[in-house]
Amino acid sequence: MNDTNIPASEKYVLTIKEAACYFGIGENKLRRLAAGKPTASWVILNGNRILIKRRQLEKILDSQDQI
Repeated sequence: MNDTNIPASEKYVLTIKEAACYFGIGENKLRRLAAGKPTASWVILNGNRILIKRRQLEKILDSQDQI
């Protein structure tokens, strides 16, 4: 696979590390949120890897006052 550097703002899914940088949320906090709701619409489990659907999490965070 050709490794091109696609900005996080254009990716469909983000790794925990990418999502932490993009949203300004700690990696551990994101892992706890995803582990607490593994069937959430913004979480994709690929084996033991957690992937975050960027747009869905953006919508959820936009509607929250605190996480």
